[in-house]
Amino acid sequence: MPPITEENLQELLLTLPSEKNIDGTNSLYLYQGAWIPAFNLRGVDSFQRRFIAQDTDIIVASMPKSGTTWLKALAFSVAKRHIYGPRESPLLTTSPHELVRFFETDLYSKDQPPDLEQLPPPRIFGCHSHYANLPESIRDSKCKVVYICRNPLDQIVSFFQFAHKFKIDDGTSLLSLDECYENICRGAQSQGPFWDNVLGYWRASLESPDKVLFLKYEELKEDIVFNLKKLAEFLGLPFTEKEEEEGVIEEISRLCSFDNLRNLEVNKNGVRPVSGAPNSAFFRKGEVGDWANYLSPSMAEKFFNIVEERLAGSGLSFKTSQESA
Repeated sequence: MPPITEENLQELLLTLPSEKNIDGTNSLYLYQGAWIPAFNLRGVDSFQRRFIAQDTDIIVASMPKSGTTWLKALAFSVAKRHIYGPRESPLLTTSPHELVRFFETDLYSKDQPPDLEQLPPPRIFGCHSHYANLPESIRDSKCKVVYICRNPLDQIVSFFQFAHKFKIDDGTSLLSLDECYENICRGAQSQGPFWDNVLGYWRASLESPDKVLFLKYEELKEDIVFNLKKLAEFLGLPFTEKEEEEGVIEEISRLCSFDNLRNLEVNKNGVRPVSGAPNSAFFRKGEVGDWANYLSPSMAEKFFNIVEERLAGSGLSFKTSQESA
């Protein structure tokens, strides 16, 4: 298949199954088993064709609105702590999404591919692609992939609220939560189906635990110190006894905490350069179980049953409990 260009994109779209995106337009397309917004297809294709992984790379992967911003901040702080201590971290003045840029919606979204060779190791990037759709160089190299997932009900609500924060007034109406819900029950959401996205990384983490680390948002919230140590060990950068005694883990935890990041000036103002999303839109509540304020019990039960059915036999499960997952 030839590269996707501005010229042949419309022709390609005519051949792909489509669904309404959350913005109310028929712009969500099933491409390589994943639901991709039309504006993102060229970036996905360019990323797959052009990115060459290095063995020292770190890839932060997720479904949208699953704790990605938090994990980017944590991974950056752990991997770069020998260069920047928590008190002089670039995170104090720079968005996590600028320090750890997305492949599909940022780096490869333009006609001119990025020059990434000059970046000092370890290079850290973000992506929402399914594991099977990652470039071969990522899957075949020794680079590390850290995946974070979230209770699917909280993920639905968080993504819905996120989309509403930066809707462009172009005459179309955002879908209601009810309409989004019906689409999502069919798997049609950005980078969905949810179950396929999470299962790809879950299975890869079981087959290659030294290659893929699978984290749950709720477990990070429950015990951040334990999971920071787990992340550092996975990256081959374990905390030393001296660092533990000096409280480095707790300092990183505080620096990257939801409340601290949300209240930094850089994250309260400005917008992302490509998407136009306000930096503040990436920080909503960060609460576990907030879905109960938006979804009726019957809606939650129906979708949860669908997810459970799709995950059956995999060993991966989620809880509907608002306390933990």
